Amino acid sequence: MKFILLILSLLTTFSQVSAQKINHTSAFRDTEGDHYFRFNYDNDYFSSSDENYTQGYNIEFVAPALIKNPINHILFKNPDWANKYGLSIEHIGYTPNKIGRSEIQYGDRPFASAIMLKSFIISTDTSSRSRISTSLSLGVIGPLAFGKEMQTAIHRAIDGTIPQGWNNQISNDVVLNYQLSHEKQMLMIDNLFELQTYASANLGTLFTSASVGITTLLGQFNSILNGNGRSKKFDFYLYSQPVIYFIGYDATLQGGLFGDSPYTIKGDAIKRITFQYNFGLVIKSKKLYLEYSRTYITPEFNNGPTAGWGGIRIGAKL
Repeated sequence: MKFILLILSLLTTFSQVSAQKINHTSAFRDTEGDHYFRFNYDNDYFSSSDENYTQGYNIEFVAPALIKNPINHILFKNPDWANKYGLSIEHIGYTPNKIGRSEIQYGDRPFASAIMLKSFIISTDTSSRSRISTSLSLGVIGPLAFGKEMQTAIHRAIDGTIPQGWNNQISNDVVLNYQLSHEKQMLMIDNLFELQTYASANLGTLFTSASVGITTLLGQFNSILNGNGRSKKFDFYLYSQPVIYFIGYDATLQGGLFGDSPYTIKGDAIKRITFQYNFGLVIKSKKLYLEYSRTYITPEFNNGPTAGWGGIRIGAKL
C-alpha cells in the first residue's frame, strides 16, 4: 500500500508540470504477445488548450499473419530476433490559437491534418537488450484527411467553438514517410527501475527529423528487453521521456512538396531544435493495456507557443 501511495504521489507531482506524434512502438508501451489490438488517442483538451497539435488517433492491429504484408520487405527484420508485424490507421490534426476566426492568422500555425496507413515491424533482441522499430506510412495531408469535418463534429458535440479557418488549411499532398527507431536498456534494478536510450529518424514528405532521448520507468513491471519471463501478474509504472528533436522538414507547418497552400510557415522561421517531454502512467496485465500520458513541447516556429496535450491508450491481447 505504501508503494502504491508513493506512485500516486509522484504522478500528482508530475501532473503539475506546466513529430511523429503518436509513438506506439516504444518498448515502454509494449503490449503482451504478438496478436493484439490497441487504440491510441491524443487531444490538447487534456492540457486545457485548443491549438497546435490538437488531436490525433492511431488504431493499431498486430498479428502473425501480417508477416505476409509485402511492405515488410523494405522494413528492418532480423529473423533471429522476436518480431511483431502490424498495421495501423493514424490521423493527426493541427490548428492555430483562435480557431473561431475565418481569416488567415499570420505568424501562427496553419490549419493542417493528415491521415495515413502505416505498416510496421517491432524487433526485439533480449541478448543485446535492444529494440528496433521500423514503419512506412502512406497517406495524404490536406482536406482529403477530413480534419475540418472531424474537429467540427467534435466541437458541436461538446458545444465548443466551431472552427472557421479550415478553408486556409495546408493543401492536399502525398504522405510517404519512413521511420526507424532504436532503444536499448542501459540499467535495470529489480524490475522496479529501468533506464533506456532512445533514438529515431524520420524521412519523408510529412516529417523529416531525428531525435534522441532517455526513457526511465519506475514502478512494478516486467521489462520486455530483459527476456527473463513474466514474474509479475500485472505492471504498474510511471515513465518519463525527455527527447530532443532536430527538424529538417515539417509539412504541417511548411506545406507538402507539391501543393500550393494558402498559408505556410517559411523555412527560416522553423525552430530546427525542439525539446519534448513525455510522461505518464501505464497499467497492464497479460490481456489488457491501459495508459494515460501527457506531453509538453517547446515552440516549433518563431513566436510560436509552448504546447501540450494528453493521451489515453487502451489495448487488448487477442
